[in-house]
Amino acid sequence: MIRLQTFKAKPQPTSGRWPKLLACFLSSLPLLFAACSSEEPDVVLYCALDQVHAEPLIRRFESETGLTVRAEFDVEANKTVGLVNRLRAEADRTRCDVFWNNEIAHTVALAEEGLLESYDSKSAAGIPAQFRDAERRWTGFAARGRIFIVNTDLVEDPSELQSMWDIVDPKWAGKVGMARPLTGTTLTHATALFSVLGEAEAIRYLDEVRTANREGRLALTSGNATLMRQVRDGGLAFGWTDTDDFNVALEAGAPVVAIYPDQEGVGTMVIPNTVAILKGAPHLSAAKRLVDFILSPAVEEQLAAGRSAQIPVRDSVARPEHVQGFDRFQVMKVDFAQVGREMAERHQSFKEMFLD
Repeated sequence: MIRLQTFKAKPQPTSGRWPKLLACFLSSLPLLFAACSSEEPDVVLYCALDQVHAEPLIRRFESETGLTVRAEFDVEANKTVGLVNRLRAEADRTRCDVFWNNEIAHTVALAEEGLLESYDSKSAAGIPAQFRDAERRWTGFAARGRIFIVNTDLVEDPSELQSMWDIVDPKWAGKVGMARPLTGTTLTHATALFSVLGEAEAIRYLDEVRTANREGRLALTSGNATLMRQVRDGGLAFGWTDTDDFNVALEAGAPVVAIYPDQEGVGTMVIPNTVAILKGAPHLSAAKRLVDFILSPAVEEQLAAGRSAQIPVRDSVARPEHVQGFDRFQVMKVDFAQVGREMAERHQSFKEMFLD
């Protein structure tokens, strides 16, 4: 069973007999907490994937194995970074066994910092090499595509949108947008462009985005979901988002289609979930079993069928018709190890570009 406990102390009066009662209560707290946490979990999971998507899978793992999982979800808006920073802070004595990240660049960074254990899971068979660390410190699965969400009420022929550069085309001035490349998949995407396009071309692209924003031709939003809602509601004609956010708009009946750009060029970027075992994991044996489960085709199939419509990285995994497989579009070839190494430095330069 997944255990999530919250304790909230209430203020107490400090006059008359209350100080003695308060002292008695406080002295009993250690015993209270010990009683509540006396049952040690079999494995501790830090999970950045939204709880609504991950929790049913964790319960399935518990049911199938009989092991108990303590799953910790960071509810902050910047949740991936929050969990990553917790792992860094706990590095000398890690509490976490398994880290399930909903993206890849920060996971790679943790590996480069020596915080992840090598584990070659048997369940990773068939996962393309692009999504596996050479030293098996992390493995990618269940990806999201970086696509254009297009409002068909505002764009007569969405198929004319073919390239990432369309977003800075003066033709669409005031009708396009993207999230600031400072967090999440947009940060990963922007960082990857340097290894894919080259330094000069990546800078040119981002500089044109910045210029278009300053001139009022392109909106920069706080995140992909915000951008999706603006396109869904007709505030913008199209913009960058992720396939899971697009699927939310599609399920709601919005007049939207997804365009997978650059099919005649560098391809469409996809960003997988990743899973890894922490160096010094307290419950190593159970951690390996959890990783084996998370990387199983059954989990990819369930994530593809769910509301987040994650793209299986293995063509053999079943998926609904509305989930595009890698056999239907050209995938951008990304060196994720390089992205992870460069992201902190790129992030600083992006802040200088987009937060002035």
